[in-house]
Amino acid sequence: MNKSIVVYCASSSKIDEAFLSSARELGRLMALKEVTLIDGGGQTGLMGAVNDGCIEAGGLAIGVIPRFMDDRGWAHSGLSHKIVAEDMHNRKKTMADMADGAIALPGGVGTFEELLEIITWRKLNLFHGNVVIFNDKGYYDPLLEMLDKAARLGFTKPGEKLFDVAYSVDEALNKALGQ
Repeated sequence: MNKSIVVYCASSSKIDEAFLSSARELGRLMALKEVTLIDGGGQTGLMGAVNDGCIEAGGLAIGVIPRFMDDRGWAHSGLSHKIVAEDMHNRKKTMADMADGAIALPGGVGTFEELLEIITWRKLNLFHGNVVIFNDKGYYDPLLEMLDKAARLGFTKPGEKLFDVAYSVDEALNKALGQ
């Protein structure tokens, strides 16, 4: 049975090309490894790039988009399958329920929220897949420092393995797949 990975990432179109290139490469690699891509279904930013990379390499890209975003025409037109959710909460639950693992690429507050929620769900045994923070070009260094500080100060359990950190596209995908 093929694995599915949810990818959380930015939809902003004002992103450095280096980040877009990494997202495109992740989508391409997922297609080559026959891993189904699940994401928010957007056509711009890193989300558009990961979708493009997957679709162009012949992979399966499933987008889960809230109705209000779909109504505004924000969905990627080349998705293999589009699921329209009633709201953001149902979008995130649908994506997590379909996924065997999760990867967070760089993003803004929406990506941070999705990442921290899936880590919380993993802590609560509501999500059983591997969660990977792709620290592309050191993007997540401040967040990783904050998570480490929370553990050091007793706000989280020290040594609790809720996520992995990766520094390359290959490493991120392999860790999400448990390899």
